[in-house]
Amino acid sequence: MRLALLSAALLLTTSVTAAEMNPEQQLWLDELAGKFELPVAELSDAMAQASYQQPIIDAMTRPAEAKPWHLYRPIFLTEKRLQQGVEFWQQHAELLARAEQELQVPAQIITAIIGVETFYGAHMGSHKVLDALYTLGFNYPPRGEFFRSEFANYLQLAKEQGWSLDEQKGSYAGAMGMGQFISSSYRHYAVDFDGDGERNLFQPVDAIGSVANYFHEHKWQPGDDVAYPARVTDIEAADALLNPALELSHNWAELVAAGVVVDQEMDAGTPVKLIRLDGVDGPEYWVVRHNFYVITRYNRSPLYAMAVYQLSEQLKQAYEQSL
Repeated sequence: MRLALLSAALLLTTSVTAAEMNPEQQLWLDELAGKFELPVAELSDAMAQASYQQPIIDAMTRPAEAKPWHLYRPIFLTEKRLQQGVEFWQQHAELLARAEQELQVPAQIITAIIGVETFYGAHMGSHKVLDALYTLGFNYPPRGEFFRSEFANYLQLAKEQGWSLDEQKGSYAGAMGMGQFISSSYRHYAVDFDGDGERNLFQPVDAIGSVANYFHEHKWQPGDDVAYPARVTDIEAADALLNPALELSHNWAELVAAGVVVDQEMDAGTPVKLIRLDGVDGPEYWVVRHNFYVITRYNRSPLYAMAVYQLSEQLKQAYEQSL
């Protein structure tokens, strides 16, 4: 009798939610159902289980990436994050070496990503993923389409992983695990690195393998550099090369012609991009290469990519000194 009453209550909740849906929301569900081959009833039931969270909207409207570089950098480049990163690397040295060998992504980059994202697994997020994706997908118009897609991906991921919908917690944007994978990335790039039949990004083995796999799949070039600090002899000419697109938009010869100087030899045709960051003492210019662009596939902010790169360099030096 109790089970029957609970089932009836659930059906009532779902039907009331469906009845209260406005035409736009119903259209969204119909689109998701067609794109992801999910029953509309399953999508609406998931919506009925989710709760709107205003703090998630508040967090989305004040991201750290909105800060200037001289305020953003100190968030991630700290002695504590460096020290604990070296300890993480030491603890998982064999695993990181295996990931580097098999997937051709440096251990320092893998470690830096996990360090920036979750402080090496210490802070993986406290928001229910279902609530986060519902809140942003159906109540945050600037990025609603993206988060509705992630909402549907999460439903499919939960079925693939055997999760209940309200089981997983993550960031305010619905990212999960030590490397903070969004649902679509979890589905497409997570790997079972320890061979136990499960892709569990909430523990180090699969998290390390999956971060490496993400970079491998996005064409990380082993042995290539990431970025070089630059000097400019003609600020007007150099600034004319700046653009907001993340893709590499010039070759090295073009930057040389504009008076850009780095302490590194490159072929004239090497694809590069010039970026300018707001440093403490004024503009910082950097020449970035393909691997920098690959980091922005993980997070589209150049500030994020630069923080990961600089932390990775610090980690590499400190780890080698610890041997």
